[in-house]
Amino acid sequence: MDVSKDRYRRRCPKLGGPVAFSYCRSSGASELPCHKIMDCWWEVFDIHAFLKLNYAPEQLQAFARRSIPEPKISSLVDLIAKARRSSGTDDV
Repeated sequence: MDVSKDRYRRRCPKLGGPVAFSYCRSSGASELPCHKIMDCWWEVFDIHAFLKLNYAPEQLQAFARRSIPEPKISSLVDLIAKARRSSGTDDV
């Protein structure tokens, strides 16, 4: 893994404060980059080239699937169903 970019810092839109690029390279236990990494770093350096050079094709495919946002209506329907299940009012 190329760590030469880890010295770069910028404001994280998810956390609201400055973070190092190393934080963005592996978000959580999955070791995949943050889903916002391209949005945040494209102006600083060639993030597409970095990802291609430092992640396996399978990782990039998993990253791409994770980066596609779920349509708002689907997430709202899921939230409503979950709320109904937790309150016991499935028939409403």
